[in-house]
Amino acid sequence: MSQFDLTGKVAIVTGSSRGIGRASALELAEHGAKVVISSRKQDACDAVAAEINARHGAGTAIAIAANISDKAALQNLVDETRHGFGQIDVLVCNAASNPYYGPQEGIADDQFRKILDNNIVSNHWLIAMVAPEMRARKAGSIIIVSSVGGLRGSPVIGAYCISKAADMQLARNLAVEYGPYNVRVNCIAPGLIKTEFARALWEDPKRIEAANNTIPLRRIGEAHEIAGGVVFLASPASSFMTGQTIVIDGGFTV
Repeated sequence: MSQFDLTGKVAIVTGSSRGIGRASALELAEHGAKVVISSRKQDACDAVAAEINARHGAGTAIAIAANISDKAALQNLVDETRHGFGQIDVLVCNAASNPYYGPQEGIADDQFRKILDNNIVSNHWLIAMVAPEMRARKAGSIIIVSSVGGLRGSPVIGAYCISKAADMQLARNLAVEYGPYNVRVNCIAPGLIKTEFARALWEDPKRIEAANNTIPLRRIGEAHEIAGGVVFLASPASSFMTGQTIVIDGGFTV
């Protein structure tokens, strides 16, 4: 059996109606997992679930809309996943927000709090909701999609970078707590990826030219190139790995 086989596993992927989340859900299903598509809009979730079910058979994916800023909605996501699929084996905390672009000193309090709440606190909530059953089974993989921003400073997305550094520490702390129960917690830190979320960066001709000139691979990444890392962390292939951050950035941070 392949170390990457996820047959019989159930994965929740937040922010999976587009971008890295969608690519990750598609790849998880490709390796045998049942997947729960979740983002803010139900129709967008339905479309991705339908695409997966058309490819892999009815019942492979279900769509449950949830706003990550709403704790009750996240609890409903977990409850409905258990109702539909029976259990949760893999959690991919991918959804995040960044409502501010500019120097740190110019960010409004509500914008800063939104970034911290959506990018850190919501992950804490969701993990706390799924971890008990994983601990009881002594099996589970939790994956937080962080960013290379958590490893570097930035003059324009500083608050976002702060939140992503905190996600890495959240993974380290929870890896220590959950390790004795064989529940693993890891991060992926993508570099610049061509998604809607990063459009402001890759649509700027000067920034994309600068990126292409400084990244060793001489290009930005595609969403599917992050999805492979998600499958690795979800699968038995990474069974001895926890508390770590995998950097997938075309060499940018080196």
